[in-house]
Amino acid sequence: MASKSVKVEFDGHSGARLAARLDTPDGDIRAYALFAHCFTCTKDFVAARRIAAELARLGIAVLRFDFTGLGASGGEFASTNFSTNVADLRSAVDFLRDNYQAPSLLIGHSLGGAAVLAVASDAREARAVATIAAPADAAHVLKNFGANLDEIEERGEAQVTLGGRSFLIQKQFVEDAREVELGRRISAMRKPLLIMHSPFDEIVGVDNATKIFTAAKHPKSFVSLDHADHLISKEEDAAFVAAMISAWATRYLPADAPQGLEDIEAVRVSETGEGKFQNTVHAGQHRLFADEPESVGGMDSGPSPYDYLSAALGACTSMTLRMYADHKKLDLGRITVDVSHKKMHAKDCEDCTQQQRENGGKIDRFERVISIDPDIPASLHDKMIEIAGKCPVHRTLEASSHVATRMKGEGE
Repeated sequence: MASKSVKVEFDGHSGARLAARLDTPDGDIRAYALFAHCFTCTKDFVAARRIAAELARLGIAVLRFDFTGLGASGGEFASTNFSTNVADLRSAVDFLRDNYQAPSLLIGHSLGGAAVLAVASDAREARAVATIAAPADAAHVLKNFGANLDEIEERGEAQVTLGGRSFLIQKQFVEDAREVELGRRISAMRKPLLIMHSPFDEIVGVDNATKIFTAAKHPKSFVSLDHADHLISKEEDAAFVAAMISAWATRYLPADAPQGLEDIEAVRVSETGEGKFQNTVHAGQHRLFADEPESVGGMDSGPSPYDYLSAALGACTSMTLRMYADHKKLDLGRITVDVSHKKMHAKDCEDCTQQQRENGGKIDRFERVISIDPDIPASLHDKMIEIAGKCPVHRTLEASSHVATRMKGEGE
């Protein structure tokens, strides 16, 4: 399913306007999710964007926002603390409930994960909670302050450098973090919980995941993010996290509806806004990515258009052979079809027709290699090739086709 991302705003705990993005599918919405970012991060860091895009592709709308004083949100960061973050989260829940639909899924990264654990029991409509690299207590964040912690407690405030940026941290932040009893809130949550954590996390150790898992009631799951860093900064790690949350969350959310968009029967392809070429492909109940390789400016997040065309030929060939085998009661083993594509000069195509060679110019040549395991007698090879040639996609590719194109609204 295609998705779109729109800017929205709502009032935070102090009345300051909080900047947010709502990533929605271009079609029916199964449910809404709320994403809370890490300490001093913003709604636009890579893991948040990737997870939101993946969930939207599966029909789940995601609200991600900047906490008070961060990113594009208003208010003073120095006046915030863990409790105000939790209050901002409650404001976000209310915003979704009042304007769209209350979130069924809560997702939090790092301190944002601790915040969603703290608010989960109060978010009555939330059906499931997922955390990424979350600490087991809010006070864990104080370890990032180093020698500045003594200065904060002595002077009441200090400038602390985090992630290459300087933030004014006040004593009230420290005191508030130390007062939070997160274990009790986790135990009282009683919602399905997915805990994701890297054993190599040097900011929030994986032992925090153990403590959260122990405090939580069943059902609860743990996924190890092997080789990922705390910020999930690598695209491949962010993609894995997004895929795992998407797969896990569907167990607790309403079932995805068939396509049925605007009562049309078509394959819908739409840009995601991620990267230069990434599109979502919506075919019936199936949601896929289409993209180009990194070598030509894409993100390689899905097959290319010609990959899909080759896949269509390969799938049609395999299905056609299976139908023939069943009809003739042939005992064929597993069928595999490899399809490669390239453009070449017609005159160089030895197995093309005379007419194709005489037409000149370049043509699209698909090479199809059929394997059947276990092997079949050589006497059947020619018959398999003949039947493969009767595949409807094969015939479409070799016959002349016409593509009728119009702008939406014309001729309707």
